[in-house]
Amino acid sequence: MTSSQVQLSEEAKTFNWLLDSFTSSTAGVKEAIAVSSDGLLMAVSAIDDRANAERLAAVVSGLTSLAGGVANWYSLGDLNRVIVDMADGYLLITAISAGSVLGVIADRSANLGTVAYEMTLFASRAGSALAPQLIVELKNAVQS
Repeated sequence: MTSSQVQLSEEAKTFNWLLDSFTSSTAGVKEAIAVSSDGLLMAVSAIDDRANAERLAAVVSGLTSLAGGVANWYSLGDLNRVIVDMADGYLLITAISAGSVLGVIADRSANLGTVAYEMTLFASRAGSALAPQLIVELKNAVQS
């Protein structure tokens, strides 16, 4: 079954719409993905290369785990955001809910404050609906 044949629930359609809307309406954002607590891709926006999306999910999952380890060792609380500043752009990670995270690739033109704010809005909008059943549905849909 291809992804075009998968019938998504209204909640899954809304989650994907929120991700697409975030990516297309936030200046400087090139790509965004949602990754579940087990490190698997849940949703993809603006990434044409499936292998690239999978690699980005692995990086986002690994950085989330490393940041969580530091937060635990130093009693710093839950993860809010991870920012990796590179010569030509940024990788930003924000917690959504239930251990899931939003990973974003932005170019140098992006205003980090604006991107971070929009990521927080996405997390608050999408996170409230992110029940275990929806996570499973999203992961199954993106894998097909």
